[in-house]
Amino acid sequence: MRGFADLYDALDATTSTLAKVEAMAAYFREAPPEDAAWALYFLTGRRLKRLVPARLLDEWTLSLTGLPPWLAGECYDAVGDFAEAIALLVDGAVERRASEDVALGTWIERLLHLAEVDPAEQRALVAAWWSELPRRELYLFVKLVTGELRVGVSDTLVVRALSKVTGLEPRAIAHRLMGTWEPSADFFRGLVSKDTRPEDVSRPYPFFLASPLDRKFEELGDPSEWLVEWKWDGIRGQLIHRQGEVFLWSRGEELITHRFPEVEGAGRKLPPGTVLDGEVLAYAGGAPLPFSRLQHRIGRQKLTPRILAEAPVVFMAFDLLEEEGRDVRDLPLSERRRRLEALIADRDPALKLSPRVDPAAERPSEPYWAALGALRDTSRERNVEGFLLKRLASAYGSGRKKGDWWKWKVDPFTIDAVLIYAQPGHGRRATLFTDYTFALWDKGELVPVAKAYSGLSDEEIDALDRWIRAHTLERFGPVRRVEPSQVFELHFEGIARSGRHRSGIAVRFPRIHRWRTDKPAAEADAVQSLEALLP
Repeated sequence: MRGFADLYDALDATTSTLAKVEAMAAYFREAPPEDAAWALYFLTGRRLKRLVPARLLDEWTLSLTGLPPWLAGECYDAVGDFAEAIALLVDGAVERRASEDVALGTWIERLLHLAEVDPAEQRALVAAWWSELPRRELYLFVKLVTGELRVGVSDTLVVRALSKVTGLEPRAIAHRLMGTWEPSADFFRGLVSKDTRPEDVSRPYPFFLASPLDRKFEELGDPSEWLVEWKWDGIRGQLIHRQGEVFLWSRGEELITHRFPEVEGAGRKLPPGTVLDGEVLAYAGGAPLPFSRLQHRIGRQKLTPRILAEAPVVFMAFDLLEEEGRDVRDLPLSERRRRLEALIADRDPALKLSPRVDPAAERPSEPYWAALGALRDTSRERNVEGFLLKRLASAYGSGRKKGDWWKWKVDPFTIDAVLIYAQPGHGRRATLFTDYTFALWDKGELVPVAKAYSGLSDEEIDALDRWIRAHTLERFGPVRRVEPSQVFELHFEGIARSGRHRSGIAVRFPRIHRWRTDKPAAEADAVQSLEALLP
């Protein structure tokens, strides 16, 4: 546990990617395989389920410290992080008992045991453990037991660290980390083994991601070197057929096969040893439907005939990653595309080939790039997000690598909204108000329409945090209602009607574009302005 705490502190204390990689590499060199597996589990964003309610942890803290609830509440508000506040309060109130350093894996076993006993035994165990743990380890204990542990590293840096320790290619490690795996000593030994070993039949490949186009499209050069496709508005996924089984993985590494039986059926018609990259789309009448239709299927435990009819789906394939059991990602896209076209031809109605976009066919009198720009302006009416531009000579990489795949998205929607609520962030931002709720005017009243937490600079966050503290009107736990006077320009990617939102509208991927210090709240947009953007 101390070694993991040292690693957490080292990662939290720096923004240098090199320093983060070195810290993780040093940990993996020394940690026992079981501890290393659990550390890897948390470093890659996985978390334990909540094992003890926060309400009980709060009660036990009050009992151990003797503090009145109002004072503990003030402490929580001042610190801004539940786990850190408990660690500070308990560390100052409990007589520390000498203890040995217990392995991280053993601590996880102890924590998982908490879910199996009644609250009285939970309280006795937690009180005993808190008396043994130093403050920083007690902080991690609370984060783990509440399922709130987040570590500020990307999967790419974790892979780099493991590659540095093992000498294995980052690509091989990234592939072994995909899909579902259990943190165990055997798993970690297999992960870092240089020996060839049978792979999990369900395992997807790391996804190759496009970068936002950061130059004039004319600068990409000869159009014949590029494949242009529509950027589909669905769920990115990999369709796998191996050894008689079919798997559909989302980019978030969630197995979603059961949600889309049409796609599973199409996958069974593929030759064994095939892996396709593509997009699950709501689709009917030869065209994609709005993403909101696909949402009818997301999260449904039971797919009724009505739901299937309301949101028919297809898998729009745009790349071939595995053919006859062979990894073909190193082949140039031009060859992978040729093989994909032959593979998919008329195989199943739920399996489609992402078409090439040829601007010359639709606008033959205009130069290629100008015609492409004009087509991009029709994206929303086609229910797509813009274009993907892929270099035909490119291999299929891992993660986001600039230069070979670009996304040229349609310009976002914009609104000017008023800040009405704020609450603390997480991790390094736990002491700052960084999560915001914004509203628009409706019949003289401000109605919430979006939440956003990204887009401001560190300096703006600090300034806004100070303003929030000085202009709080009410408190609801960690949430503060503030004076409705600050206006922000928000950008978002999609919009749809929603019965779950007070405004009747839901927006997708809202983010802050700028702080409109030049604009009074009375001049912010109205809900009617948002309704006018609905398709």
